[in-house]
Amino acid sequence: MLKDLTPAKIVEELDKYIIGQQEAKKAVAIALRNRWRRLNVPTPMRAEIMPNNILMIGATGVGKTEIARRLAQLAGAPFIKVEASKFTEVGYVGRDVESMVRDLVEHGVNMVKAASKQQILEKAKENVEEAILDYLFRPSSKSSSDSPLSEEEESVEEKVREKLRTLLREGKLEDKKIEIDTTVPAHSIQVFGPAGFDNLDGLQDILSTMVPKKRKKRTLTVAEAREYLLEEEAQKLIDMDQVTKEAIARCESSGIIFIDEIDKIASSGNNKGGPDVSREGVQRDLLPIIEGTVVNTKYGSVRTDHILFIAAGAFHVSKPSDLIPELQGRLPIRVELHPLTREDFVRILTEPRNALTKQYQALLE
Repeated sequence: MLKDLTPAKIVEELDKYIIGQQEAKKAVAIALRNRWRRLNVPTPMRAEIMPNNILMIGATGVGKTEIARRLAQLAGAPFIKVEASKFTEVGYVGRDVESMVRDLVEHGVNMVKAASKQQILEKAKENVEEAILDYLFRPSSKSSSDSPLSEEEESVEEKVREKLRTLLREGKLEDKKIEIDTTVPAHSIQVFGPAGFDNLDGLQDILSTMVPKKRKKRTLTVAEAREYLLEEEAQKLIDMDQVTKEAIARCESSGIIFIDEIDKIASSGNNKGGPDVSREGVQRDLLPIIEGTVVNTKYGSVRTDHILFIAAGAFHVSKPSDLIPELQGRLPIRVELHPLTREDFVRILTEPRNALTKQYQALLE
């Protein structure tokens, strides 16, 4: 898909959802195209091509977050948004800044898992149909004994089963109640650590697997049972090792992290003391993540060298130059987004190719 998305086409797609801001659209379009080019060069050279991270400057509501989110949707890339200010909320440096990478990997795993589920959906549906038929039609008592069934009895049971299958596929048994075996989740084990330490998910998962799961009989309608059994069957068919491997690769090569409110951790230059020290500390914690480092997650180690970082802020009080020089150097592309004007809305209403035109016209009427 990315092969056909030239910068001009990317901008055209973004125009369908975002008004104006052509400079910002061109910057992200070029960044996305460069990532595709990197994936098509010889492998030894890929490590030498670094992403051009972007700093967006503009007031709230001009489309900074929406541009990044739509870009990730076009690329089919893992995407998360974090607020830089949350890293100063607790204690001296706030939450562990590496949590943004762990959240990105979690999102990537969910994306790949959902795609894998679509691939095995038909097989899962077939298995669920057989399981529901087993619950609807219990074998005769004679079949469970040592004496085998006669051919005539097997033929009768097979006809009954096929009749039930036909009714099931026609949707005539949706409200019929059946008793199924369900898994009761064990009591969750909460692991608490010091404030700012977020890497306890792996330990918590290991402890949870040590607690045996219980089985419980529940009475559900066929429709409810199908939904439950389909989810359970999908979990069995999905290869989580392959999902994890692909998700990490996708995050490392095409992941996008949007850091909002980065102006809140910039020193304005007017205040001295604690607040500025804390803000600079957060910037220095963010720096190695953006420069490129290895972050340990519960799914494995993830390198951040080629993750695209898009930072954004209003910068009403502070200026981009108030960020520490090292962080400024890691955000080389700067674009300024302007407040929307009346001309922007007039232009959007006169462009019939835009997906928002009919919605705006309906609002005006």
